[in-house]
Amino acid sequence: MKYSISDIAQVIDSRATVLNNPQATVSTLLTDSRSLTQPGETIFFAMRTGMGDGHQYISGLYAQGVRNYVVDTLEGIEVHDDANYIVTANTLAALQRLARHHRSRFNDLEVIAITGSRGKTRVKEWLNQLLAADYRIVRSPRSYNSQIGVALSLWNINNDTTLAIIEAGISTTHEMTALHEMIKPTMGVITNVGDEHDEGFETMDEKIKEKSLILEGCNKCIYCGDDERIKKQLPHISHPLDVKVEESTIFYTHDGCRYQATIPFKAPVDIENAVTCLSVMLALGIAPSVIAERMARLTPVATRINVIEGVNNCTVIADGYSSDSNSLAPALDFVARRTGSRPNTIIMSDLDDGDDEAYAHVAQCLAGRKVSRLLGVGPALCSHANMFGGINARFFENTAQFLDALSQGDFEDETVLVKGAPGYDFELILDLLEVKRHQTVEEVDLNALAHNFKFFKSKVNPTTKTVAMVKASGYGAGSYEIAKTLQDRGANYLAVAVQDEGVELREAGITMPIIVLNPSVVNYKAMFRYNLEPEVYSLEECRELIKEGTRCGVKNHAVHIKIDTGMHRLGFTLEQLPALIELLGSQDVLRPASVFSHLCVADEPEQDDYTLQQIAYFTRCVELLQSHCDHHLLRHILNTSGIVRFPQYQLDMVRIGIGLYGIKTVFDGSEDALLPVSSLKSVIISIKEWPAGTTVGYGRRGVLKRDSRIATVTIGYADGLDRHCGGGNTSMWAGGQRCPTVGNVCMDAVMIDITGTNCKVGDIVEIFGNHIPVEELSDARGTIPYEILTSVSPRVKRVYYRE
Repeated sequence: MKYSISDIAQVIDSRATVLNNPQATVSTLLTDSRSLTQPGETIFFAMRTGMGDGHQYISGLYAQGVRNYVVDTLEGIEVHDDANYIVTANTLAALQRLARHHRSRFNDLEVIAITGSRGKTRVKEWLNQLLAADYRIVRSPRSYNSQIGVALSLWNINNDTTLAIIEAGISTTHEMTALHEMIKPTMGVITNVGDEHDEGFETMDEKIKEKSLILEGCNKCIYCGDDERIKKQLPHISHPLDVKVEESTIFYTHDGCRYQATIPFKAPVDIENAVTCLSVMLALGIAPSVIAERMARLTPVATRINVIEGVNNCTVIADGYSSDSNSLAPALDFVARRTGSRPNTIIMSDLDDGDDEAYAHVAQCLAGRKVSRLLGVGPALCSHANMFGGINARFFENTAQFLDALSQGDFEDETVLVKGAPGYDFELILDLLEVKRHQTVEEVDLNALAHNFKFFKSKVNPTTKTVAMVKASGYGAGSYEIAKTLQDRGANYLAVAVQDEGVELREAGITMPIIVLNPSVVNYKAMFRYNLEPEVYSLEECRELIKEGTRCGVKNHAVHIKIDTGMHRLGFTLEQLPALIELLGSQDVLRPASVFSHLCVADEPEQDDYTLQQIAYFTRCVELLQSHCDHHLLRHILNTSGIVRFPQYQLDMVRIGIGLYGIKTVFDGSEDALLPVSSLKSVIISIKEWPAGTTVGYGRRGVLKRDSRIATVTIGYADGLDRHCGGGNTSMWAGGQRCPTVGNVCMDAVMIDITGTNCKVGDIVEIFGNHIPVEELSDARGTIPYEILTSVSPRVKRVYYRE
């Protein structure tokens, strides 16, 4: 669909306009400058969010060909005489007004809105699979369910659309009304209500009431009537569906008759989602016989994007979400944010929705993203090869042909997106491209990281800046992907322990300010060249920095003044500050950007008096420094615990450390919303049954007290599993239950007791993660979670993913 810029100006209720080309047409809405594909027909909404100000990207977008903008001010913006500017009070509200208007043009359209704590995306994707033969479907890309994402999703509705399936996600009160007004659903679905985003609501009833707003005005409402919490908040069920489940078969009564449908999944969450889909299909009038036939052919929905280390210095991004034109743009966005100046290769299969229009859209999308190379697999892509004339492309009839033609040597120092439909055996391509390591992996959940960052941001004022700690290689999780995610989420600074960590981040493409906390510098040129900002903690260090900066011709290099308020590790005392002030005033090499200190007992309530003494001492030091400085010094003293317990002292900036990674430092319930970021997993490589009295492991330390099934798991102390974790001191998660360790931990293996489980060779075992808190391992070792996380061996492969 296309609109003229003058029509858009009328729709969004502009305060002022500068329309140099009022007949310009717009087909693409843009809120993130990194997602630009069609500059000539794009309108950019300059949003102000906690992650940044979109107005600062206007000049760069203009240089790339964008000529249409929605802004909240023209102040500070260069107004070009060939561009259009619409000024409005609130650019997000303007975007939503445009989405509401666009939706109103299709009043007869069936629109399904899906909300809930879990399962929204899977239900949406399964409904797409189940209903594709009956409708021309527009659906939310991936998890585009936010205040912005819903608006962008609705924009895809056009005259050919016969069904829209839109996700609606909320995290606090007063959010659903805006989503409902945009979507105007004819059918509302609540998948379930759990404890996700509890921190945004006072009570569970408040959360359910907010979610239930999506059902207002709907002709049909789908929700679980067995959940009494939901039932009491929602209208009476006029046509309840009587459902019983046996393994993977759903038995139900409809119009007085008994039916059944079997799905190729057995997990309870899959059964729940399938029942929701079945209910929607019945509400749409789909015959039970058709439902049974289609549900038997459901395929998994891979909501993860995995980032893995590839051969020849490649980064491989595996996206098995779906293979259709709708899901390509979000995947390319993810690639673009991790590519930097490196070339990128897209390996993709035929589309699920593969008509001529869809392939034309893909070609346009790839050209707009300046993809370096396309490797297409499948007969449909081969037959549409002529559409990709402007792209460096090769096509193969099938995956076997691809593997015959290409080898690892054809991929070097690039980012590779692998995106294939089920049935194309793209796991063989991933096997070709992935660096081979042993089977123990550390999975890093980038969504959980973003959630935890948002949690701490919610504890401080919107104007308070944040320093995200990524020292010790992101607490063992790997610093680049962590840093990239935090940069995208709007962190103001990163902090590393040593200079080499900062250099690696710069070379990987991280551009945001980086503080070096322990600058034992031997290569000052690298520090200045990469614009790394050292902590200054002594007069000797300060003099050395000034001397080396003078040699390098450096002026006004940012540094951060460390005050020792009670940790007694590093930093200036109040008595040393006059000498520091005199030294800084005599030179122009260094420019203090901030002054900070570290609380040593902020997580111990019984020592709050000492913490308050530290803060008072810090205040005196800051006042003295600021009185001799001609610019404002950023002040920061709160760490992870301090943010939660002493928010009144947030000052200008806070530092978020171990809490980012889901580790609680306060145990009064205030950090219960944190999610674990890292999960250490391995696999069972052997299972044997032994009688009672059998000894297991070195030194025969493990003595079986009963007949037992013992599994050998391929992780040992060389991977970071401390020997104190053996002998039953810790358990691992296998077969859906805790399984204690047996005997000593070996260098490359450990044994666990899996008696009573259905475990088999090849099954995944969790050492720590969602089921086994990392604190259990640190308690067994007599240490702290920091040490466990940072002790995971470099030989353990890190796999990064987001849903």
